Amino acid sequence: MAEVAPAPITHRRVLKIAGPIVLSNATVPILGAVDVGVVGQIGEAAPIGAVAMGAIILTTIYWIFGFLRMGTVGMVGQAEGAGDKAEVSALLTRALIIAGAGGLLLILLQPLIFWAAFELSPATEEVESLARDYLFIRIWSAPFAIAVYALTGWLVAMERSTGVFWVQLVMNGINIILDFVFVLGFGWGVQGVAIATVIAEVSGAALGLYLCRAAFARPDWRDWARVFDRVRVISMMLVNLDILIRSALLMIIFSSFVFLGASFGDVTLAANEVLIQFMYITAYAMDGFAFAAETLIARAYGRRDRARVRRSALMTSFWAAVVCGSMSLFFALAGPWLIDLMAKAPDVQAEGREYLWYMVAAPLIGCAAWILDGIFIGATRGRDMRNMMAISFVVYWLAIWLLMPWLGNHGLWLALLISFAARGITLGSRYPALERAAEAR
Repeated sequence: MAEVAPAPITHRRVLKIAGPIVLSNATVPILGAVDVGVVGQIGEAAPIGAVAMGAIILTTIYWIFGFLRMGTVGMVGQAEGAGDKAEVSALLTRALIIAGAGGLLLILLQPLIFWAAFELSPATEEVESLARDYLFIRIWSAPFAIAVYALTGWLVAMERSTGVFWVQLVMNGINIILDFVFVLGFGWGVQGVAIATVIAEVSGAALGLYLCRAAFARPDWRDWARVFDRVRVISMMLVNLDILIRSALLMIIFSSFVFLGASFGDVTLAANEVLIQFMYITAYAMDGFAFAAETLIARAYGRRDRARVRRSALMTSFWAAVVCGSMSLFFALAGPWLIDLMAKAPDVQAEGREYLWYMVAAPLIGCAAWILDGIFIGATRGRDMRNMMAISFVVYWLAIWLLMPWLGNHGLWLALLISFAARGITLGSRYPALERAAEAR
């Protein structure tokens, strides 16, 4: 137990953690728009498709390593809450070693990875050729891009979310500036976008290392006996593996939603794609409060303080409800305008309006699942997250089987919302055990 009395858990503290995360997330869609916009100035369709396809392939691959951020937050936060400064530093070293090894493995396996990606998502010969050029350049920054997950997790756990904001802002800012220089200035086309991203990701990792310098101020970061301690390494691997499985199942749900929607025709597919962007907007807004839950729960867990676990859960859940309620109201009022802004085809606009109310309901139905994810990550209850996600996964496919033949695309949307509800209910059923375990550790 740490000797210093912990800071009180207040609304101001929650907002201080969440605010910079929400702001940093706001820069992400801007970068995507600029990437597409600058290659669009070339005046050909193929470069746009190549950048979009290449970015999706790498984003999906890197997303798999999201477990590194989530696991790092929970374990570092608990070590900090317990006053174990040596482990706080050693955990960052372990996470960076995993990031480096993972990135190098991707570089080595790139021919196989890219072959599989194009087999799953075939494109025209021109688009595929340009996308391969893009991927061949970008893959070299994989260790740095993955390291940003570890560095971000450490900063969040230490309640330095302002640092996360600066890392994201610098990365995206450099990327945007170099996009214009390399593509419009030097005429490097798709390769210019890739080189800009590589430089941005290396710069982001370098800034992250600087912001995490407190971890390296102690000699424990290179205490190799501690860093490679068998018990600690196995514990970290198990937590990360459970989170990885959970994330993979979630990714399959969202990917299948897109593929199944394609069976209803191009117009319905386009409408679904427009509406799912509303989901991403909600996720960007929710991330900050889920991160706050991860941090505060982890620290309370480290102190074995059940009362602080409950207060952390209640405070962050309150703000999650505010955000989700606000987003639902916003979509109800501004949804038609947003649909018209994002899609100019009248038939897509009409189709989007027909299904808009599912996205109005989504933040309300998904709120519990999203904030409980943060709570369980902070408590490093990866097994519960994995098991409850598995149940929700089965529920989703049962709903697909029962509802899609009867209701078509409406059934697909209902199945997605049912999966959100199942995640919230199943994780909620495990919350009392999470609280009890805080004292039993």
